[in-house]
Amino acid sequence: MLLTRSTYHRFYALLRRASIAVSVLALLVSLACTATALSAPAWAQVPIDRGQAHERARAPMHAHVSGASASQLLIDGAGDGHGVGMSQDGALGYAEHGWSYTAILSHYYTGTAIGQAPANTVIKVLVGSKVRDLALESYVRGVVSAEMSASWPLAALEAQAVASRTYALTSDAGGAKFDVYSDDRSQVYLGRAAETSRTNTAVAATAGQIVTYDGRPATTYFFAGSGGQTESVQNAFLGSTPEPWLISVSDPYESGPLHHWTTTLSFNSATARLSGLVKGSLRGIEVLKRGASPRIVSAEVLGSRGSTVVSGPELEARLGLYSTWAYFSLESPTGLHPEPDASGQSSAAPQPTAQPAKVDG
Repeated sequence: MLLTRSTYHRFYALLRRASIAVSVLALLVSLACTATALSAPAWAQVPIDRGQAHERARAPMHAHVSGASASQLLIDGAGDGHGVGMSQDGALGYAEHGWSYTAILSHYYTGTAIGQAPANTVIKVLVGSKVRDLALESYVRGVVSAEMSASWPLAALEAQAVASRTYALTSDAGGAKFDVYSDDRSQVYLGRAAETSRTNTAVAATAGQIVTYDGRPATTYFFAGSGGQTESVQNAFLGSTPEPWLISVSDPYESGPLHHWTTTLSFNSATARLSGLVKGSLRGIEVLKRGASPRIVSAEVLGSRGSTVVSGPELEARLGLYSTWAYFSLESPTGLHPEPDASGQSSAAPQPTAQPAKVDG
């Protein structure tokens, strides 16, 4: 992720890596439990509870296919990252269509303006186990190419410089001890090793500039790719306060490598990754609520003995997905069967609103 495609999922990225690391152990436990169940006498086997969520009336497809007969879980998704704020691949697209950095920023951070950071601002950065005090501009020079390819158009690099500068100014990751981590728990800082002539030019061209809302610095989250639509902050960082500048917007020029993606998991693998959430045998996944993009806010893991509610970010982390924009289907000998979806949102990507070919600002 360093240098060309960094995005900060915060602790969700750590959860995803941890879940994959333990999947093999959990799979072995799952297989052992299955073997024990199969060897038990008929009187000792637990019957399926016919009143559980996976058999509710609105999902008749489970009458003819379920986890018991399905062989794979097919996941159709879009985007790369949490989806809040500026899409880096989208910023690339806008820059290639002639948009200025100020226009790019005002698109992703609704209702904002460009302001000026306080003079002589110092950022406290946790590098390893030590806190370093860095002048704001020096810090930003060490960030931009660690978060975005230095080969990208200048307008995109300038937008990244302003977003990174503003994020540092509004962050308090370590409370009174430090402002930001030097890794993707905040944004990646590599010091002079990250400085290039092009990114330093972008930093110099935007020196001191920050994104403001109602005259105050605005938190500027960013991520890799949107899949065509960004997400409102409260739907991605669950429990967070809605912010008027961090709302879902269309992203018609985003065409990154993970604009659309598909992955397939065996039921054994899915069961292992969802360890602790599956009651009985895994039957499938039903989405309960989606955000605007439509990333998953909440879902149910359906088991033969009941269901478990799970958040979209945890589901992404457990299954090792690129984002919470995901739709589930069961693949069985009889074909592909979409999982029930109570959100009421189809799997089609949102249609972007018409955008001008060029915006100067």
